This record gives sequence, C-alpha cells and structure tokens, in this order.
Amino acid sequence: MSSPGTTSASPQATGEWRPDELGSDYQQRTLPLGPDPDGEGDVVATLIRYTPASQPAATSAVLYVHGFTDYFFQEHLSQHMAAQGFAFYALDLRKCGRSTRAGQTPHYVSDLALYDQELNRSLRIIREETGLPVLIMGHSTGGLVTPLWLNRVHAAGGARAQGISGLVLNSPWFDLQGPAYYRHPVSNALLQGIGRLSAMTALPLGKISTYGDSLHHTASGEWDYNLDWKPLSGFAVHAGWLRAIRRGHARVHRGLDIGVPALVLRSKVTRFMSKYGPAADVADVVLDVKQIQRWSGCLGDRTNIVPIEGARHDVFLSAEQPRTQAFAELDSWLKWLAANPDSH
Repeated sequence: MSSPGTTSASPQATGEWRPDELGSDYQQRTLPLGPDPDGEGDVVATLIRYTPASQPAATSAVLYVHGFTDYFFQEHLSQHMAAQGFAFYALDLRKCGRSTRAGQTPHYVSDLALYDQELNRSLRIIREETGLPVLIMGHSTGGLVTPLWLNRVHAAGGARAQGISGLVLNSPWFDLQGPAYYRHPVSNALLQGIGRLSAMTALPLGKISTYGDSLHHTASGEWDYNLDWKPLSGFAVHAGWLRAIRRGHARVHRGLDIGVPALVLRSKVTRFMSKYGPAADVADVVLDVKQIQRWSGCLGDRTNIVPIEGARHDVFLSAEQPRTQAFAELDSWLKWLAANPDSH
C-alpha cells in the first residue's frame, strides 16, 4: 500500500472530487463544516470514494468510518466491497487524516454528536450519487460514533427511510478498557469534571506502540500508511475528548435503537501488552473483547456477533487467515441482509 503525504485542500478543490493519495482509483472531496464548536478554526471532513475503471454495476453503497488515531487507507477493504457489488465510500472525520489542518488537535471533539454534520452530509452525497441503500461500517471509535448517530437518525424519522440498510462494526469501542476502578462512578465523575473544566489537558497515559508495531511494515507488520496521520504510539488523549467518549459509552449502555440489523466482528481474545511480541498479531491489544460482547446487545435491532480466531483489533488488518475468515463472515451476513431487506 502506498503511504500518502499530508495534504491541505485548496479553496478551488473544496466541494469537488479530485485525485486522492491512494492512487488513480480513488478520489476525495472536502466537506467544509464551518467554525469548530471547540474553537480551533474552521473544520472540514473528507469523503473518499473508490472508482476503479472496471468496477461492475453496484447494487448497494457503503460508508466506512475509521477509529481513533486512524484514517481510511485500507485499499483491500474497498476492493473487496466493490467485488461484492458495493459502491465504496469512506469518511475521514474532522481533524483526522486527510481532514487534519494546522493548529488543530488531532481527533479532538467535545461531543461525539458533532460528527453528525459530516455523517449526514456524506450520507446525502452518497444517496444523491448512487440512489442506492447505504451500509454503514465503523471501526473502534468509529464503531461507537456510528451507532450513536444511527440512533439519532432513526429517532428523527427512521434509519431505513434515510436509505440505510445495515451496520457493520469492527471491534467497536463500547466501554473503557482496563481495571475496574477506571469505570467506577467516582472515577467517572472525576473525569467528567476534569473534562469539563480543563478539556485540553492531555492525560498521562504513556506511549505504547504495541498495536502500531504489529501493523506497520517498518516495524513488524505488513501494512503501509501515513505515520503522521496514524502514529505508532497514537495521539494524545485529552480529558474533554475522553469525557465525550464516556458519555457516548453511557448512552450505549442505556440502550439504543439504530433501526437496522448489525454485524459485530471482534477478535476472540484480548492481550494487553506494553511491548510488541508475536502474541500481538493474534489478539486485540487495544480493547477488551468481553466488553464488546457484553454491550453489543444494546444496539436495539437484530445483531450478529462473530468472534474471529487470531484477529487483531482491526479484524480486516489481521494476518491472512483470520482476515480471510472475517471477510467470509462479512460476505455471509451481507448475503443474508440482501435476502432479508426488511428484517428487524
């Protein structure tokens, strides 16, 4: 995979499709979002589409949303989905990846609902361009953001009425991993206070590159991507951002109604490791898969949960065998979804 360089959209390119760093089969479009509610200037999001010359006629569309310390670079995912008959789109959220602008704090938002702006606009563009039902895919933090958004979409008039067909979550972040005292009401109240009063405080979590080392080809992995946009040790976690995440977790735990069926893919085991070792290649070293299993039942519609033996945190960035299994499980579920478009 090619490693794109840092870009900044020119005014002339804003709102227009133009070549993307991934190559001739990809295009990107800047979505201006106006002044940042968190006070870091004007913000943008970036919609990416895969348009190979030989792509067969699509019967559905898909919108992919990345996680924290992440952006869209998974060319093999777009190629696989296109082969299954999907027009593929991905979204780099505000202050993430292609949407990064000078002077802004990477990935920082004070409220996950702020992402509704770019999600709604992306959905509208995809529907206008394709006229097809849209499958939503979310990974990790994107797997928290997207069901919260769908819950609001469904409450406002129905997810299906907006053209959404289903949801695929890849290791969604549904709870705070780590020791139980991290999730104690006192700890949560303390975080809420710090996040409100000192939002930009960087939390002293330390820098661990275990996951990045397992992925990137310069370390021990097979994948190539932009280390400015996805550094091996991740970006700093700020109190206001984690406050927003914990509020999102609490909303999931109270139960959602996303209005469409969901597939949840996860690794079979978690191994938290401070340094890279071979075990990091066959487990989720980022999230607790038991928490994923526990809270996936809160999505409010028919939900299939599938553990993948030997998968990494991003199951589609796993080694070949578990990656192949993950795609097989996805394809099987997509066939079911196509055969049961009105299932609940």
